[in-house]
Amino acid sequence: MAIERDRRCLAALDELAVAYPGRLDVVAGDALELDPARLSEPPRKIVANLPYNIATPLLLGWLDRTEDYESLTLMLQREVAERLIASPRSKSYGRLSVLVQWLAETRILFHVPARAFVPAPKVTSSVVAILPRAEPLAPARRPTLERITAAAFGQRRKMLRTSLKPLGFAVDTLLACAGVPPTARAEELTVAEFCALARALEEPPSSV
Repeated sequence: MAIERDRRCLAALDELAVAYPGRLDVVAGDALELDPARLSEPPRKIVANLPYNIATPLLLGWLDRTEDYESLTLMLQREVAERLIASPRSKSYGRLSVLVQWLAETRILFHVPARAFVPAPKVTSSVVAILPRAEPLAPARRPTLERITAAAFGQRRKMLRTSLKPLGFAVDTLLACAGVPPTARAEELTVAEFCALARALEEPPSSV
């Protein structure tokens, strides 16, 4: 099955569908509005060259239901691909790194130079393999993890005892419950440590 919004490409896809009867179903529509899991039967694998301006919401939407997909092979802007695989203390490590690595294993397969496209874009692209985990990397609720990472990376150069203050909790107690030093910065924490913070945030207010 192929989902395509650009009507200029639909005719070419229809030709492929005719050339290989029964092997390709073409769906005209917006990938942001369609649910691939409802349009196909398992096992499912997503292979896509994503529009770079909507790549992140598409990816996070699919990973919200990791049990629906065996794998995702995606072409992304290289900068975004490097965020997906980034490790703590690296310049690319951020909120997207934490959320994706919490739910999946990621690796860059290869890079695609701008000259491979017509017209050539101003960026390099990368093809990334994403394998959803059977279980998240560590226990946490996604809304709480998103809230924690948004606050932490919203002021990534500041210590967590400052950047987490907008959460409205006693930050020093929160950090102590999670076993995280108050002088640490967001870019220094592992995915598991962010999950520990998310769990601590959900403790009764009297303990945090």
